[in-house]
Amino acid sequence: MKVLFKFRDPEAIAMHELAQARSEFVFRRLAWLISKATVSLSDINGPRGGVDKRCQVEVQVNRENKVVATSIARDWRGAIDLALARAVRTLVRRRETVKPKRRLRARSLVWPLTPEPALQEAPAPRLLSMRKMALTGA
Repeated sequence: MKVLFKFRDPEAIAMHELAQARSEFVFRRLAWLISKATVSLSDINGPRGGVDKRCQVEVQVNRENKVVATSIARDWRGAIDLALARAVRTLVRRRETVKPKRRLRARSLVWPLTPEPALQEAPAPRLLSMRKMALTGA
């Protein structure tokens, strides 16, 4: 898994190590699933202040599928943590929707194909009496 960083603000450069450590920690269990992750930090309002620190996390699962999560917070750490949490939650949710189908197929192959003898239907009484007559010669 490759993690790329994009910064549009000079103050965000200082957050590079924090963003790298947090993304490695958050994606540690899903690293086998992710080919590339891009973390972009930007300051929306500039030096005016307020709730304007924006973090966008783009996770590339394969060539067709990608997940993009965005968050806005007062500080860089809050924006990073929230965006990473949203991205992981979305990845796990997508993974869980695929999982039950595969599990049901595998389970059906393990079970025996013939029903248990106790669950099979009993032959009709008339057939039993005909079998007895055929065996006794009557």
